[in-house]
Amino acid sequence: MKPWLRKLGAALLALGGLTMAGTVVAQQKIRLQTAVPTASIYFELMKRYADRVDKMSGGKLKIDVLPDGAVVPAFEVLDAVDKGIVEGGFAWTHYWSGKHAAAGLFSNPMAGAGAGLDQLSHMAWLAEGGGQALYDKLYSDVLKVKVVGFMLQPMGPDPLGWFKQPIASVEDFKKMKYRSPPGITGEIFKEMGVSAVALPGGEIVPAAQRGVIDAAEWIGPADDVNLGLHRVWKHYYLQGLHQSTDVGEVLFNKTWFDKQSPETKEMLRTAAMATSAETYVFNIARNAAALDKLKRDSQIVVHDTPADFFPAFVKATNTVLDRHAAKDAFFKEVLDSQRNFAKTVVPYWTKINALYTNLGNAALQEKK
Repeated sequence: MKPWLRKLGAALLALGGLTMAGTVVAQQKIRLQTAVPTASIYFELMKRYADRVDKMSGGKLKIDVLPDGAVVPAFEVLDAVDKGIVEGGFAWTHYWSGKHAAAGLFSNPMAGAGAGLDQLSHMAWLAEGGGQALYDKLYSDVLKVKVVGFMLQPMGPDPLGWFKQPIASVEDFKKMKYRSPPGITGEIFKEMGVSAVALPGGEIVPAAQRGVIDAAEWIGPADDVNLGLHRVWKHYYLQGLHQSTDVGEVLFNKTWFDKQSPETKEMLRTAAMATSAETYVFNIARNAAALDKLKRDSQIVVHDTPADFFPAFVKATNTVLDRHAAKDAFFKEVLDSQRNFAKTVVPYWTKINALYTNLGNAALQEKK
């Protein structure tokens, strides 16, 4: 063989090797374990997130979105991502409140950190008020886990929930055993005198059917219907403060994430921002349609939450949050950041929101 042919052949083999190596790196498939069942509308949103990443990457990064329990139970998603059992996860930071109480402040600052933050102003704190840096610090310095996280599903506010019988006051509420989210939220209910128990989503309806619990909250009308709560109880209270703001997170194993190109890292972050915007419009449309169908087809009764619940919950919230802040420096750092941000934002945003409340009420009155 002529020397130039040998050189050409070697070059082609080398090029082929690079192409094959590039293909292995470029065409990745990872698993992302969620904390919700496949019936959840938030599972659907994570499937959309995966599809968005697939398209943004030109098919080079595919995410296999898995339901609660596919690899690990919901409350073990963080550990699974940290250990690399799965490359990604979806849950809420308050699921890790048992590891550190401050975790709950990122996904669910109860009653807006006791300072009136709503869903949008909470997202503003995360993006513009120093929240993202503190969120990163939670995982890197406080929990010391090998994960990178992005907040991406602002799904609040969550209803107070479903009750086996109507309640007219906090005293009526105290007579019931209530499924609440884990962590500080449950502690607040207990501070109010409510018997609260934490259960994963998949266990709520079976517990209700067995009479283990008398009332429960989950996420919102669309997800509550998918879970089947309307088949157990008929009394529904839409206004809750325990998750007046509620944000999901997507997590990635840091060892895997650090190996990705700057473009891929930015793509995952930008896709999360797109999902945040999508969640707002998705949430309103799906939950409104689900509630309308519930009222027409399922004989449920939608009640206003008793008026004495709101001051009682805010008082209990500030008692519990101040208690935790006195014990832990990081908790205090996060809480102070939220409350300081609220001092500026809540007066403005509350006035603006009153416009839409008045507009909606005027339109409803016009129809009568």
